[in-house]
Amino acid sequence: MMQGFDSKFRDFPDYIIGITKEIWEDRGIATLHNYYAPDIVVRSPGSVVIGNENVIGATTATLAEFPDRKLLGEDVIWCGTPEAGMLSSHRLLSTATHLGDGVYGKATGKRLTYRIIADCHAIGNQINDEWLIRDQGAIVRALGIDPKDYAIELIEKEGGADDCVKPLTPETDVRGPYGGHGNDDEWGERYANILTRIMNADMAVIPAEYDRAVQSEYPGGLTGHSWDPVDRFWMGLRASFPSAKFTIHHRIGRQDPTMPPRTAIRWSLWGKHDGWGVFGVPTGAEVYVLGISHAEFGSLGAAPATLRREFTLYDETAVWKQIALQSG
Repeated sequence: MMQGFDSKFRDFPDYIIGITKEIWEDRGIATLHNYYAPDIVVRSPGSVVIGNENVIGATTATLAEFPDRKLLGEDVIWCGTPEAGMLSSHRLLSTATHLGDGVYGKATGKRLTYRIIADCHAIGNQINDEWLIRDQGAIVRALGIDPKDYAIELIEKEGGADDCVKPLTPETDVRGPYGGHGNDDEWGERYANILTRIMNADMAVIPAEYDRAVQSEYPGGLTGHSWDPVDRFWMGLRASFPSAKFTIHHRIGRQDPTMPPRTAIRWSLWGKHDGWGVFGVPTGAEVYVLGISHAEFGSLGAAPATLRREFTLYDETAVWKQIALQSG
């Protein structure tokens, strides 16, 4: 029983997975009035949304376009206490059919499968602060659209460079009620060290710390196996923004009885698009990349534990939008 939370929820993961299903699949959109604080801040790479009414509007628009959308909770990695507040990093696999016209264009009838990671702060049975990353790259590619083209079209649809919705950057961000930085669990610390080494171009950390059979899940719905896809993903991202500042904003490690040791880290890159990498010709645009990464560690026997599964999301379309807005 969690103090201040509805007694129907066994624990925090049950609350997070339960309200997600209630809102989206059970059509309880109105329950957002109860579960979301009136002045909630929801940051996604593409925008900063303030207030429950705006969240409800965005939810109904998504369901109009994807009426059969399902949200399958793969993991909830969390920290905190019900009394002081809790932060969950909730990883979901979403399936949907593009059955309605909307922000992604005319209905195509195409089937989509893509991941989402949402960091939510909850206290008193309510979420009041959120960081949300959808794999927009996977969504638009499944609809036959290139992420760069989608970003340019979106600027036009939203009224041009001056009037369009501005992506999340330190300038457009809004401070919400949650100021925590996670916990001090050893697995979170280990993963933070791995990511920091990668961002410092120490790619030797990959064969040293990742299992040879590592499974990776990256933006664009890309599944990889072994070290090469891990190296290519992180190298391609860092090479695009070689001088950008890498910051770890939030770090959770957890050791639960029936799960492998696992960790959730929210991070960012903030700086110039001044290198050749996954975002093409360097433009010098100032870009903010918000990322969330989940990792699972383990060992098949007496050998030391290694990183066996990694899930990382950032929004490719939000990066392209920032580049397009500054480079025309």
